[in-house]
Amino acid sequence: MSGRRTPPIPVEPPAPELPRHIGFHAVRWLPLVGLALLTFLLYPGSRQSDAPRMDAGQVAMKDIVAPFDFEVPKSAAERAREADRLAANVRPVYVYHADAIDSALALTDTLFDRLDRASTPQELQSLAEAAGLHLGQGEPAYLMGGGRRAAFRAEVEKTVRNELQRGVAPAATLQAESSRELIERRNGNESVVTRASVLDDQSFLDARPQRSSVNSAIGRPIFVKILNFVFRPTLLPDVAATDSARQAMRASVEPVKDHVRANELIVGAHEVVTDEIHDRLDALRSELLRRGEVGRSATAAVGQFGTAALVLSVFWLLLVLYRRESYANLRHIAVFTTLFGIVIAGAALNARFLHPGAELIPIPFAAMLLTALFSGRVAMLGAATLAVLLASQTTYTMPSSLYIALIGGVAAAVGMRVVRRRTQILTTMALVMVGFGVAALAVGLQLGWEPGAIGVSALRGGVNAVASAALVSVSLPLFESLGKITTDVTLLELSDPMHPLLRRLAMEAPGTYAHSIAMANLCEAACNAIGANGLLARVGCYYHDIGKVNKPQFFVENQAPGVNPHDKLKPEVSAQLIRSHVKDGVALAAEARLPAAVAAFIPEHHGTADITYFLERARTRNDGEVQPEQFRYPGPKPRSIETAVAMLADGVEAALRVLEDPSQEKVRDAIDHLVHQRVESGQLDEAPLTLAQLERVKEEFTRVLSGVYHNRVDYPAGTGGISASWERASPA
Repeated sequence: MSGRRTPPIPVEPPAPELPRHIGFHAVRWLPLVGLALLTFLLYPGSRQSDAPRMDAGQVAMKDIVAPFDFEVPKSAAERAREADRLAANVRPVYVYHADAIDSALALTDTLFDRLDRASTPQELQSLAEAAGLHLGQGEPAYLMGGGRRAAFRAEVEKTVRNELQRGVAPAATLQAESSRELIERRNGNESVVTRASVLDDQSFLDARPQRSSVNSAIGRPIFVKILNFVFRPTLLPDVAATDSARQAMRASVEPVKDHVRANELIVGAHEVVTDEIHDRLDALRSELLRRGEVGRSATAAVGQFGTAALVLSVFWLLLVLYRRESYANLRHIAVFTTLFGIVIAGAALNARFLHPGAELIPIPFAAMLLTALFSGRVAMLGAATLAVLLASQTTYTMPSSLYIALIGGVAAAVGMRVVRRRTQILTTMALVMVGFGVAALAVGLQLGWEPGAIGVSALRGGVNAVASAALVSVSLPLFESLGKITTDVTLLELSDPMHPLLRRLAMEAPGTYAHSIAMANLCEAACNAIGANGLLARVGCYYHDIGKVNKPQFFVENQAPGVNPHDKLKPEVSAQLIRSHVKDGVALAAEARLPAAVAAFIPEHHGTADITYFLERARTRNDGEVQPEQFRYPGPKPRSIETAVAMLADGVEAALRVLEDPSQEKVRDAIDHLVHQRVESGQLDEAPLTLAQLERVKEEFTRVLSGVYHNRVDYPAGTGGISASWERASPA
């Protein structure tokens, strides 16, 4: 650009100026006052009777005295352990069933009646198998011996009558009992017996052959088989009665393990906190929260309110100094206020109803949303502000609160930097889980936590990560609507070629659609190169000429060769038709509810530039007497980096189509010329582009377009290809 005047573009884009009147700032700081008041109301203030959260092993910094009588409840785990212990001591109930003896005797008679019908060992084997008794080799022949079946029958009946009457229980049930004693109910009477004195079926079968008259080596196994076949337990567990007794014992567990009286010293200054003291402090803190008795003096109340306001002011000052566009936008202030309020209230509900640990504070939820809506920097400072604010409250004063809450929030902001795929939400969730896990490990090692406590802390953090990711997926559209903010997720939805407006553009104005796609590629590459929002630039380019669908035939890219309706129109009419696509595009964008950031590309990509082709025709036709405003786009001029780059890309992409032999040097010179024209005409005066960025844009344009307009090889006609001199052959 040598020999041309320096473009009127600042070296660094200036931050927008803010009004100086008090009312403007008062409206924006009033929500901070509301958040400080909310914190004041939801959290008990500092006082001598408050119960700071201290872990076992810490040293108390001051005396803590009970302000009233209160009870120390047992934890759920303690109640469960005590209930299990009491239930295990309950004696199981076993009921004697005399009718089992009759069943065993009847089965014995049926079996031997059937065996007595056999005349050969083979027949006896078959009859036994049919009854369900399996005899081994040689055993049927043994039973065929004279009088042996009668002897076996008598011995089995004797054993059943004498032994089962004592009470025999199933081995599997009896051996599973943990109690050393049983309650035996027999004939309406109840007695306590030792478990060891009760015979089970296995012991019954093992011992009886040794006490019977059957003493041969082959006879004993047969006797055991028959006993096992006819055996019926006579002592059966009463499961319902046992479970009822055990449930009664479980219900009898006392929920309170300690009573603390008013004015009793809970822990003295410089005293080491034991597990018992830790439980007392937790109980006192819970009782204070339940009663809502904060008991704050006026000075303490002012101090707590002021502390909360000062911590929140850190974030508001960031907006004033580095995010003025968000500070000036009341919708953005409403988003910040709503998110902070949700986290403050959610942390209070967590402490009161779930667990007074920092792992469940919903800071990751706010950090994810702030990153998606604004930026990772805003999210990190927001997470840090909320972590400091909440960790300073008496509910969360344990040493680990600040670290765990801060790490969880920062991990969420880091993981949520760019969300262009659904899986990235899952990646963010996993990163938050890892963050909470590492924080729990580090803090646990420092404070001497048990491995189980570290694992539980990490698990609670994992629950927070899953819940935060799920809530972000649901609430992101609501916060986009509240703040009128266009996120990458919305832009990706708008980039779908099946969007009604893009589908209509492709069908009704295909030349314009092709131009928009080419311009989008060019603009996205340039914006990404200078650190602007390339996705916004791409989507904005898709819709920048959407107004041409109303009259596509009046735009050259949609016209067939040799057909130009402007040849029959006055230049003023033609210019009006060309101008109208901006107004029509704005109307279509409003009808389709396109985000403001995308709709801005429609009027700003032309700015207030002249429609030079028809302006020159009018001057030639009217001897130079024209009204220039009739041949000028309505504007406004580009007011963002993305729309400014779109203006340059629009002119460059369309103009370079007329170049013959577009070498890289010629492309670069043409781009320099076209960009210089826009700069000289003042079209970039309101755009926050720096000189360095403008040079980088031109370099990126040259790189992309040189690749688009590279030379091609002429393919011989004999191979089915075409060359530069190709013409369609006339039909024979």
